[in-house]
Amino acid sequence: MNKEIRFVAIGLFVANLCSVCTAQNPIIQTCYTADPAPMVHNGTVYLYADHDEDNSKYYTMNDWKVYSSTDMVNWTDHGTPLHYTDFKWSDGQAWASQCVYRNGKYYWYVCCHSKTLNHHAVGVAVSDSPYGPFKDALGKPLASLSWADIDPTVFIDDDGQAYLYWGNSGLWYVKLNKDMISYSGDIVKVDVKDKKAFAPIYVEAPWLNKHNGVYYLSYAAGGIPEHIAYSTSNSPTGPWKYQGVMMPQQGGSFTNHGGMIDYKGKSYYFYHNGALPGGSGFTRSICVDPFTYNSNGTISPFKMTKEGVKDPVGYLNPYERVEAETMAWSEGVKTVQDAKARIYVTSIDNGDYIKVRSVNFEKKEAKTFAACVGGLKGGIVELRMDQRDGPIIGTLKVPANSQWMVHRTLIKGKTAGIHDLYLVFKGKQDLFNFDYWQFDK
Repeated sequence: MNKEIRFVAIGLFVANLCSVCTAQNPIIQTCYTADPAPMVHNGTVYLYADHDEDNSKYYTMNDWKVYSSTDMVNWTDHGTPLHYTDFKWSDGQAWASQCVYRNGKYYWYVCCHSKTLNHHAVGVAVSDSPYGPFKDALGKPLASLSWADIDPTVFIDDDGQAYLYWGNSGLWYVKLNKDMISYSGDIVKVDVKDKKAFAPIYVEAPWLNKHNGVYYLSYAAGGIPEHIAYSTSNSPTGPWKYQGVMMPQQGGSFTNHGGMIDYKGKSYYFYHNGALPGGSGFTRSICVDPFTYNSNGTISPFKMTKEGVKDPVGYLNPYERVEAETMAWSEGVKTVQDAKARIYVTSIDNGDYIKVRSVNFEKKEAKTFAACVGGLKGGIVELRMDQRDGPIIGTLKVPANSQWMVHRTLIKGKTAGIHDLYLVFKGKQDLFNFDYWQFDK
C-alpha cells in the first residue's frame, strides 16, 4: 500500500476507533495477516500467520510469519521464518498453516501449491525453535488428494496420539505417527453433509481442540460469505454433534479462519477480518477476542470487536531489552527483516507512533531511556504516558546516521506504576530505523 495513502487512512481509522474506545483489534497493523494459528507453549502464546501481500486482488501469499505474546495485548514480530520456496515441490500460494510442539521440535503444517500435482497439498516443516528457521521435513507433500487439500489443523491428544485434519468443501483426517511427519492407516473422509453432525454448508478452516474433556471442531460454514460454526464430540474422530454458530459473518472479509486456545485461565478466539485500511477478502487482518465456555460445554455466539483483549494477563518489563517490533498498536510504521535475521521497525515518518500496553515501571522512577536506532535522516522520539498526546517523560534525539547506534536520554517525568507507553516520532520522512529500547532505574 502506498505509504502516504496508508498513513492518512490509518490515521482516520484510528481516530474513528479511539473516539469510542481503545482499539486493540486487529492485533497486527504493520502488514496484512490471515488464518491465525495460535500455539501455547512454555508460558508463551506463539501466533503463526499467513501474510497477504499489499494490494492483493487474489490470495497472493508468499510466506508465513510468527508473532508472540505473554500478556495477550503486546505482540512481538519474529519475522518470516518460512517461505513457499523452502518447499522445492511448491511453486507458490503459501496458505493456511498450524504449528505444534513435540519432543523438542516444532512441526509446522502448511498448505501450498504443488508443481507436479497442480493443486494444493499439505506439507510439513520442522525446527528446533518456535521462531525457526524451518526446513522441509520430507521433500514432498505429507498429504495430497485433490485441490481441496488446504487448511491443516493438528491436535495432539492426552494419550499422545496426534491427528491431522484438513479440507475445503470436504473434511479428511489421518492419525500421525510419533515422528509427526508420517501417518498410519488410511485417510478418512468425514461426512460433512450429516446435518446432525455439521453446519448446513461446511466450507473450510477446521480447527480441532479440547477443553474440559470435550473435543471442539470449529470451521468456516454457510458458503460465501462465511461464518464460524462448531461441532463437539467425546472423541477426536467423532461422531460429531453440530452445536450452531460461534461467530456470525461480519468484518469486511468474505472468509474467516479461527483458532481457539486456553491461556492463563482464560479462553481466546483468534480470527481474521478486513478491518485495516485497504482491507478486503484478500487483504485481511488477524484479531483476537476472549470468550467463555458455558457450563454445559457449549459456546454462546459472540461477535468480532474493535476492543479485543481489554484485560492483559501479564505486564511488560521496561527495564529489560524490549524489541521495537513489540507493540499493542501502531500507526504508519512497518517491520522488516534483514539478511542477518535482524527484525526492526522502519518506514517511520513524522506523527507515526508505537503504543505498548501495561508497562510495569514498578515503584521507582525510571532514570534513563536508551534506544538502538539507525539514524537515516534523524528525528525525535517523544516518550508519552497513557495517551498519544499524554505527558512527555523524555525526549530522545536521533542524529542522522546510517549505522546502528545506542542513544540515551534522561527521564524527567513520573513513571512509577503501570502505564501505557507511547513512542511518538517527530521529524520529516524516513526518520530512522528502530531495533530495541530499554529504561534504566
